[in-house]
Amino acid sequence: MKMITRKSMLYKTEVEYGDYTMNHVLGCSHGCKYPCYAFMMAKRFGKVDSYEDWLEPRLVSNTLEILDREIPKLKEKIKSVQLCFTTDPFMYGYDEIKKMSLAAMRKLNDSGIPCTVLTKGLLPIELADYSKKNIYGITLVSLDENYREKTEPGAASYKERIKALENLHENGCKTWVSIEPYPTPNLIKQDLSEILCKIKFADKIIFGRTNYCKDVTAYKEHKEFYNEQADIVIDFCQKNKIEFHIKTGTKTDVDNANLYIG
Repeated sequence: MKMITRKSMLYKTEVEYGDYTMNHVLGCSHGCKYPCYAFMMAKRFGKVDSYEDWLEPRLVSNTLEILDREIPKLKEKIKSVQLCFTTDPFMYGYDEIKKMSLAAMRKLNDSGIPCTVLTKGLLPIELADYSKKNIYGITLVSLDENYREKTEPGAASYKERIKALENLHENGCKTWVSIEPYPTPNLIKQDLSEILCKIKFADKIIFGRTNYCKDVTAYKEHKEFYNEQADIVIDFCQKNKIEFHIKTGTKTDVDNANLYIG
């Protein structure tokens, strides 16, 4: 695969549930068709030329060298590092990215820094041998493979993702699920409760609306819909003692910035 180099790796994120992050890949082969903020920003700032260019990931070849330099300087400030916010650390079908992600996480864990992972690929079972302070997550917005093939054509199947996450859960790992960007009924009609039941084992669930999409705002009842769906998530998590977070702007009838349980 293509390689690039960078001068820095670890940085403080402005994402509401994040601390520090690292993005050791440019681009993503999953090719999500719903508005992808990472792609839009990469194109806006000239890092990629087009959607097709974005689909050809470039691995940062000097990732480990940068971490060796940055970890000692930053480890007292870092609570956790998320892999990743603008790419995927376990991109489906890319063993080179998987190996680099595992090596990077090992360095962070060896320095006492826990990692949070989010993927639309497959979480490797090797992660079960890493720090138990890590938390491993998948993105899951549907169970319908036709919808997945339409909107996330290069990603792993929903069934495979859930199974890989469950395998880590069964090995004593902390797990989470990001149900974002959740689609409105004009995009796909589905029952959110069915999705939630499939991930009942997870330790945490994050729920968020679809942003930057005219099809969603064209759905006249989109605010009411997201309020209702957020309530379903909250009720499910409270009943099953699952930690949750409703993304800001998803539930518009209350101040939702602090919808957590432990």
